Amino acid sequence: MNLQSSQLDAHLASSVHSLKVLTVNTHKGFTLFNRRFILPELRDAVRSISADIVFLQEVHGTHEKHALRFPDWPATSQYEFLADSMWSDFAYGRNAVYQDGDHGNALLSKFPILRYQNLDVSISGPERRGLLHCELQVPGHDAFHAICVHLGLREAHRQQQLGLLCELISSLPPDAPVVVAGDFNDWRLKASPVLERGANMHEAFAREHGIVARSFPAHWPLLRLDRVYVRNATTRNPQVLSNRPWSHLSDHVPLAVEIHL
Repeated sequence: MNLQSSQLDAHLASSVHSLKVLTVNTHKGFTLFNRRFILPELRDAVRSISADIVFLQEVHGTHEKHALRFPDWPATSQYEFLADSMWSDFAYGRNAVYQDGDHGNALLSKFPILRYQNLDVSISGPERRGLLHCELQVPGHDAFHAICVHLGLREAHRQQQLGLLCELISSLPPDAPVVVAGDFNDWRLKASPVLERGANMHEAFAREHGIVARSFPAHWPLLRLDRVYVRNATTRNPQVLSNRPWSHLSDHVPLAVEIHL
């Protein structure tokens, strides 16, 4: 096996057998109904979890008008601001572009991101959706894949997007650990059977509690929209972060899960 120096370093390092992931729809840094810009508070909360990998949805790359309007708007992109000095690597998948800026999915990682791609899974109309696929260098593993997901609001669109997600997962090495997390907008609970049959993925909360987690709206979670799916890995201690400050930092509450390899 011919390894580059960075890959050799990863193999020589102590193998990682467990890591923690967090997924959160940031609502572009605003509270429910866009009443208040709270990205600095959200950063503090995200840092407190000490996750190894953070899956972000609805995060701004740029927004010129907001930058002028809000004095605490970051000088960098929102995902760089959230990464700060805690996550050495980050990737951004720009999904929606408009006159004032853009937003999409992002991934923050304490492990090196070897490569990434943003797969456009927009179907039709104004909704722009993507799958941000990152390959990470996790010590002791030849490959580790993380896919950040934000699916559409219409069931017909979601079914097509789930099909594209299954195709992506099926294209990966069959023995590689894969984590798929994000906002599936799947209040009708149709995603898990598709991903189980089509990609051999299992959902962390369903495996632990028999059903996926309630995550929306943040103040009183009723709908089960956000998920953490794994393949070639097991999950432990899945948590819905629904208490303060999380209940006031977005319109979704985050999910945190331990992944064991």
